[in-house]
Amino acid sequence: MDGSAGKVSILVPVYNRADIVLETLDSAMAQTYADFEVIVVDNKSTDSTLDVLTEYAATRPQVKVYQNEENLGPVRNWQRCLEYATGEYVKILWSDDLMSPDFLEKTVPFLKDDRTGFVYTGAEVFYQDTGERIGENDLGPSGVYPSMVFIEHALLGGPVPVSPGCALFRKTDLDRNLLLDVPNTLGSDFKMHAIGNDVLMFLLTAKDYPQFAFVREPLSAFRAHQGSITISSGKRDLVLLYHAAKVFFAENYLDDKDLLGRFNAKMLKMRLKKRLNVRSVKDLYVDPAKAAVSVSYFLKLVLGLARS
Repeated sequence: MDGSAGKVSILVPVYNRADIVLETLDSAMAQTYADFEVIVVDNKSTDSTLDVLTEYAATRPQVKVYQNEENLGPVRNWQRCLEYATGEYVKILWSDDLMSPDFLEKTVPFLKDDRTGFVYTGAEVFYQDTGERIGENDLGPSGVYPSMVFIEHALLGGPVPVSPGCALFRKTDLDRNLLLDVPNTLGSDFKMHAIGNDVLMFLLTAKDYPQFAFVREPLSAFRAHQGSITISSGKRDLVLLYHAAKVFFAENYLDDKDLLGRFNAKMLKMRLKKRLNVRSVKDLYVDPAKAAVSVSYFLKLVLGLARS
């Protein structure tokens, strides 16, 4: 593909991945799309990751390796990757994941339309111990969809991703929408666990554009292993933290007049209430210890009941 289509920065934040990061980098370097760079930022690894990266980059000018002077935590390291990026578009490639050779070739064209906020692909989760593969993100046929479809599915738990590892964004949008932290009532430091900041990249970008794009082919592969954030975080914590991020979005943006006018967010609230059969404010209060299996606090804000 002609490099004039727009330069892409593939961002690889990494920490202690000496054993698998080269497979990740090989998948980035195998792209059929011509104009890209690979930005790798080592978050002060304690293993041999930096040595492995330095040797790899020595013969590959497209790969640029940096190391932080101290461990910044995951989200600050994502931001550091963005600071080094020089491309118009950004693809985040987690250091334990893979991308198909034609990922960029099949996603970049969608972002040539200024109405499209982001594009993401189908994905497979692969278990390195068993070889099992599970498909994810099957929204439907490839193409362009209204942004409200993404927002509704994201808030209700539909077939859309939380991880931007399967997506392509404009750099200007991630510069604005990658939040360092997420205000919350849990006392949780989101910049240090990176669960919730990821889905907000999608939601905050979606609200600014009329549409997004989806490529149904599984062009992204997520490795499931004990060292990954998703696996190492318990299911209960994972659900609770994602609820908190969605609460932040709902509380701060669903009542926005511009969003209401373009996306009919008021109707979304009505659909949420009907689908979940919420009858009274009292029904929405539960023991915080059970929050992982209840969307009560989330619904309380999404449905506009927190202030009633």
